[in-house]
Amino acid sequence: MLVGFAQELDSNGSSRSQGSISDQISDPAERAAFVALYQKTDPRRLLGEAQAFLQQFPQSAFLAQVLEIAARSSFDQGDYKGGLEYARQSLVLLPENPLLLVAVADAQAGQSQNDAAIVSARDALAYLDRFVRPISVSERDWPEVKRKQQAIAYFVLGRAALRQSLEQPSGEARRNLLADSRAALSQANTFNPTDDEITYLLGVVQLTAGNPSPAAADFASVYQQGGAYAARALAALQQMYQSLPLDSKTSFQAFLEHAEKEKPAPEKTPVSVTGSPAAPLPEYAGSDACKGCHRGIYQNWAQSGMARMLRPYQPQNVIGDFQNNNEYSTGADVEYLHGKLNPTPAIDSKLFARMVVRDGRHYFDIKQSDGQWHSYPVDYTIGSKWQQAYATKLPNGQIHVFPIQYNVLDRRWLNYWRSLDGPGTERADPHNFERLDESTSYQSKCAVCHTSQLRNTKGGGLEADHLEFREPGIGCEMCHGPAARHIASITEGTTYDKRPLDPPVDFKRISNREFVSICAQCHMQSAMRESLGELNYSTSGNFFRQNQSIPFGEFTRKGFYKDGRFGQSTFIVEALERTQCFRKGQVSCGSCHDPHSHDFSTNQTSLKFKDQPDQMCVGCHTKFADKSTATAHTHHGATSAGSRCIACHMPPIMDALAFGARTHQIDDIPNAEMTLRFGQQDSPNACLLCHADKTAPWVQSQLLSWKSSPVARSSQPRVR
Repeated sequence: MLVGFAQELDSNGSSRSQGSISDQISDPAERAAFVALYQKTDPRRLLGEAQAFLQQFPQSAFLAQVLEIAARSSFDQGDYKGGLEYARQSLVLLPENPLLLVAVADAQAGQSQNDAAIVSARDALAYLDRFVRPISVSERDWPEVKRKQQAIAYFVLGRAALRQSLEQPSGEARRNLLADSRAALSQANTFNPTDDEITYLLGVVQLTAGNPSPAAADFASVYQQGGAYAARALAALQQMYQSLPLDSKTSFQAFLEHAEKEKPAPEKTPVSVTGSPAAPLPEYAGSDACKGCHRGIYQNWAQSGMARMLRPYQPQNVIGDFQNNNEYSTGADVEYLHGKLNPTPAIDSKLFARMVVRDGRHYFDIKQSDGQWHSYPVDYTIGSKWQQAYATKLPNGQIHVFPIQYNVLDRRWLNYWRSLDGPGTERADPHNFERLDESTSYQSKCAVCHTSQLRNTKGGGLEADHLEFREPGIGCEMCHGPAARHIASITEGTTYDKRPLDPPVDFKRISNREFVSICAQCHMQSAMRESLGELNYSTSGNFFRQNQSIPFGEFTRKGFYKDGRFGQSTFIVEALERTQCFRKGQVSCGSCHDPHSHDFSTNQTSLKFKDQPDQMCVGCHTKFADKSTATAHTHHGATSAGSRCIACHMPPIMDALAFGARTHQIDDIPNAEMTLRFGQQDSPNACLLCHADKTAPWVQSQLLSWKSSPVARSSQPRVR
């Protein structure tokens, strides 16, 4: 049985495709070797076949999965050192793997690598909450599997904190570590109350902390279960009994019975709650209601890409060429890959569509399977910067997006879905448009991120019918929340208690994680959007949806480079969330971008510091504000493009609307070893984007020379 499935990229995440990972492997030998790995159960044979795969197919796009198999097989044979090395390599390629991280944390704790175990366990717990079940685990089994994984992770945290406490002298630091250990083990016990090892260790912590009564209760519980730790628990109880003062001693049996009565009843498994309680929210007022007081901001927003995401048809909003270069033929097309539009040879080229203006109105004329030309009016424009799509509204209220879009940068009409989904997929064939089904439905495929307050009037999900939205485009309340109470308070001169995250959101006072969560409503590809009724907003609790994510290993590999980095800009939030700037610092989308920016003709990415991009970084990394320090760090001239922070740490390697967008995995560092292994196309190196005439060995040599220089040792971060 295969462990993962392929999720298409341009999806609203409401369903998961059943195409297996192996279907994406074009090499028959590699596919057969990969499938064989999931047909073995003996750890020794499994490890041998995984090692053979790694040696035979070192450039495979599925090394993360094979390395995980090698790691688990090594753990099963007691080779923890080897297993941890395989796991490290797997997690470099796919860090967000909670099930592997739990195994790693457990192995690290067993090797007394306490600090590393704590990091792995915490990451595992975060990812267990963040991601939905792996599709390899049934919906019925997942709750129990997840609880046991959470129990192991908390057990690791408790064991590591206990060991750290024993390294401390008596005092506050030791007491705090013991308290952390007790809290983690209590959580572990709650998730898996039948695991006697957890209860036994909790007793050890209680005893070490000077709490003999609860310790005795824990040991007595373990002893009564009669499991693997019963003998240890009995020995601990006997030692405690022997240490009692003679004048207070009863029989050991009486001591044991008393300890058993002290054991508290097990707690119920906690339910994870995200965000605010589900209290009713104020009414939504609409963006126009904000204009009276916030006129300047409103006017800027109205000219922004947010507001223009979807607009009812007006001739002046059309940017495509409907008069001159206005025909599209099938058979001859372009493919986009990693920043380049590549023409494909014409094969049986046939005219498919004419984009025309008649009587001042824009139309798509499409030649359908009946051999006749069918004319559809343009009723909506989608987008306003790099590319523009067009949609028509049917008499039944459904809105359907035409398969041909206009690329502004290349000034040509493209079958964009073919370049996105790949040849042979449903939307890749523009002739399928005439079916007017869900594959081209704006409501079911696009509206959740391109419109405001989308709802299903019948209480259903994302489907072609029964969907309506309050505003086209991204209105004020999609980011700031429902504003009726705020407007009423201003109008009536009243006040009310308000937290920073309560609508309207005070973005200057919320955390970076809350800030990014609001942006992630639309800018997170992996979000699992399964809401009913209110589809991209809420009238209770938090106004913005905090969706769980689909495991990254289940997406088609087209969205990733072989070195594990994201290759599509639809994963822009996921890339940011990998960075230490986000995880340990306070970076949010608002650190660099202005969502109200209106000068998109010269500032298409809405940057706060368009002409001084280093300002986005030196606000935190203050030492590099000094030009000499920055030059020593970059090894480029102070005014050169190579000395800009984004040149090395945010190279333009993410495929966007037929152009290369900058990766938001900000702490990315040029990695010559990965490029040597996979090549520039599958592991693009920032150095070679500028120095296109050089090679990966040259990059490796340069980086090594920089690391060895005296200046580099004082200012250059370690290449990882």
